[in-house]
Amino acid sequence: QVQLVESGGGLVQAGGSVRLSCAASGLTVSNCAMAWFRQAPGKEREFVAATAWVDGGTYSAESVKGRFTISRQNAKNTLTLQMNSLKPEDTAVYYCAASNPYYSGKYYFTQDYEYWGQGTQVTVSS
Repeated sequence: QVQLVESGGGLVQAGGSVRLSCAASGLTVSNCAMAWFRQAPGKEREFVAATAWVDGGTYSAESVKGRFTISRQNAKNTLTLQMNSLKPEDTAVYYCAASNPYYSGKYYFTQDYEYWGQGTQVTVSS
């Protein structure tokens, strides 16, 4: 049984930093495409960042480039998202997602991912 459990969310002031973690069980993160998505109230879930299993390449939404960094820790079977220079518009529930193993395809859409965490709230105050 696959489980993805996010942690690290909370309330932070604009300009601050937060580090989100996703602990995976039932799958091996080194074999999967891994990603972070977010969903603000009244909006659709949107892509934030992803990392490919095949070459470790990373992909980020334009809105977070230069501020957010995605990385995986294969030895710990975890995924992290370092979020710097936070803005009020970054306020959302952040979700960890994993593809099926050895996935080859796009990384930017919710349908590219098979497994999801329960989400963690990040609130950025102005």
